[in-house]
Amino acid sequence: MTDEELPWEPVPGCWSVRRRASGPEPRATVLVGAGEWGLDAAFPSAPWPPPFTTVAWRLGHLSSMLALRADHTTGSRSLRREDYAYRGDVPGAVAGLDAGASAWREALLQADDAALDEVGHSQYPYGSDREERFVDIV
Repeated sequence: MTDEELPWEPVPGCWSVRRRASGPEPRATVLVGAGEWGLDAAFPSAPWPPPFTTVAWRLGHLSSMLALRADHTTGSRSLRREDYAYRGDVPGAVAGLDAGASAWREALLQADDAALDEVGHSQYPYGSDREERFVDIV
């Protein structure tokens, strides 16, 4: 895949990872993240029907969710969506996914049977983690 293919939009109105200077896609209300690139998002809820997403958006979404969940499970529990640096190039996006998956794997390796049964073991603030058993999150 090339850097040009990463944000390819097969249909109009796709959500993607965009340069902050370009602003969000019209159905998005914000570009989430830190730095030059941001992830299309809408708060408090996404539009219906859900927007089609690019490979760039999907990689960024997975990468950030894995990294943030790991941080809120065994890390500082302070990382926010606004802190995550999205990348608009293939090597950066793949490196972000690798880093997020590695962090999540480390968090899982630290979980014993008691942690898996614990409600709220993950304190990830953007999901139902605080109300669910960790094994259900995993």
